[in-house]
Amino acid sequence: MPTAISDSQFTAEVTQSTMPVVVDFWAPWCGPCKVTLPIMEELSQEYEGKVKFVKMNVDENMDIPGQFSVMSIPTFVFFKNGQPVKTLVGGRSKEDFKKEVDALL
Repeated sequence: MPTAISDSQFTAEVTQSTMPVVVDFWAPWCGPCKVTLPIMEELSQEYEGKVKFVKMNVDENMDIPGQFSVMSIPTFVFFKNGQPVKTLVGGRSKEDFKKEVDALL
């Protein structure tokens, strides 16, 4: 299950993580976000111990989404060694997400 994080937890959970991290920027009212949530849950189990999955509600957190120019949701930012390496906007298939996650390893 992706961990919900806030602006104040971002540094510790993402940029200081020893594992690659996938950040899901979402909101409760977003239809496509609801569609991708089960995919993120499955991937977080499949890659447990290898890749960390977190989610950030853009309605409750303004600073970090602004820093990464999140204009549409869902937006997924892939981090490796604390740095963003890939951004995907909008829903994707599980296979598409797996390709991107595998590229982090």
